[in-house]
Amino acid sequence: MTFRVLALSRVLILACLWGGTAAHARSPSSPEANPEAATGLTETALVRSKRWMAAAANPLATRAGDQMLREGGSAVDAAIAMQLVLALVEPQSSGLGGGAFLLTYDAANGRVQSYDGRETAPAVADANRFLSDGKAMPFAAAVNSGKSVGTPGLLRLLELAHRRHGRLAWSRLFKPAIDLAEQGFSVSPRLHAQIAGNRDLYAQLSARDYFYPAGEPAPIGYVLKNPQLAEVLRSVAKQGVDVFYQGEIAQAIVDAVHAHAQAGDLSLDDLKNYRAKERVPVCSNYKQLRLCGMGPPSSGGIAVLQMLGMLEQHHMDQMMPMSLEAVHYFSEAGRLAFADRERYVADPDFISVPVANLLDPNYLRSRGAQIDSRVSMGVALPGDVFNLLKKRGADNARDLPSTTHLVAVDRYGHGVSMTSTVESEFGSKIFVRGFLLNNQLTDFSLQPKDASGQLVANRVESGKRPRSSMAPIIVTKNKQLTMLVGSPGGSSIINFVAKTLIGVIDWNLNVYEAIKLPNMGSRNRDTEIERGTSLESLVPALREKGHRVNVFPMPSGVQAIVRDSSGLTGGADPRREGSVAGE
Repeated sequence: MTFRVLALSRVLILACLWGGTAAHARSPSSPEANPEAATGLTETALVRSKRWMAAAANPLATRAGDQMLREGGSAVDAAIAMQLVLALVEPQSSGLGGGAFLLTYDAANGRVQSYDGRETAPAVADANRFLSDGKAMPFAAAVNSGKSVGTPGLLRLLELAHRRHGRLAWSRLFKPAIDLAEQGFSVSPRLHAQIAGNRDLYAQLSARDYFYPAGEPAPIGYVLKNPQLAEVLRSVAKQGVDVFYQGEIAQAIVDAVHAHAQAGDLSLDDLKNYRAKERVPVCSNYKQLRLCGMGPPSSGGIAVLQMLGMLEQHHMDQMMPMSLEAVHYFSEAGRLAFADRERYVADPDFISVPVANLLDPNYLRSRGAQIDSRVSMGVALPGDVFNLLKKRGADNARDLPSTTHLVAVDRYGHGVSMTSTVESEFGSKIFVRGFLLNNQLTDFSLQPKDASGQLVANRVESGKRPRSSMAPIIVTKNKQLTMLVGSPGGSSIINFVAKTLIGVIDWNLNVYEAIKLPNMGSRNRDTEIERGTSLESLVPALREKGHRVNVFPMPSGVQAIVRDSSGLTGGADPRREGSVAGE
């Protein structure tokens, strides 16, 4: 890539931006605070390679991906092996009981393809699912229940991607995860913190014996074995994905959902009938680059591309990284994108999503022109896209941040950017056959209508996929791969990914420097500033501009790879436990 070089040294910029590395506890004071614990910074660095590269949220997963690439596997092969290991070592974030979105880049034709493994609502679900006496039930009660469990989509997605892009045998991809599940792995500081801080997980009897040996949270370094998960993985490796969606495993999932104190209604037919889908990616231009992301039912790709489209007229490349001006403009663009996201984006099989209108350059210029350099707009209103504004209700869904992201580039030049999740931390907390079930249905609006009586696009419906904020992105230039990026973090994913893209494209930072930049932005409520960074010094000036500021830990988990004439460079977010490997 060719990016503008800033006069000020990148190293000096980054040294000034971080004001500390201490871990902080959850901040429960704001409904927008991330409930997944921040566990401090891990020392990582920029990694360089020539032939291939893999990056994931845990070194054991990265090692599995790197091994597949060394054996001549494709980027998709590496992604599958990494995801299966993450299901074991990072169960709070993703697993067999969850779902995912996956983007691929084909070096032979420069094509980007996207695959949807999002969970679906049971066939009997309706819009009143989370109502009690006409009002939305408490969010925590909705999460920790059988009602929140959608039909898992992860394995069907991996099956579809492997069928289209795999090179190694399906069974080979499962061996690293099976071996680790049988032999055990050391509990990491982050996993220990998640277990220790989650009372709802302890309350779930099916999960207690595994996560709380001797009645206490599994300590750091404890060797955790999961023979039940090993057996499930071995069955899927030998017999294929159908063995998960039909038969004994499917029955165990359904029984667990129905046995919960707040029973759900997932059925064997829901599992049997689930299908992953290829979707048309959403793409737009930024500077001389082509950015493609996941389209609906994810809002992530649209929102990230909207933010960049709005900001292009304001020349972020001429602003100092993380300056008052940059934070102000970035936050205002986030307000506008989130306003559109909450009004217009939902499952496209149920709702007409005006993607072309939302990404139209003229529309984005008009939206971006609403940003006033002197004062914050506070709460942005959605744009009137295709005369739909008065026909769509305002949404109240909350995307929670227990998610993971991985990236890979193989020796053939193909790439993968994949984000997967169980939604909330440890999902629904329902533990069956060694894995946790998602609580993905709470990504729907809990109320089907807004205060004005208009139907919400993202309401619960039979077989529908809830809106997501996951934003795997692939960047190309003249159809050549230049960048893969994504992050966990609930609805904050959109800001985490947009920040990293601007850091690389506009501020000429290497990919690790861009990832490490302090997190900030707005989800059309507060302006959010990452605690423990120098951005805290901007709070008084932001407030003078009318920003209502919330300072709290923002533990993103960005994984990204950049490709240029010198080869591959990769970065893993120091806020989590990720790593990068390659050759």
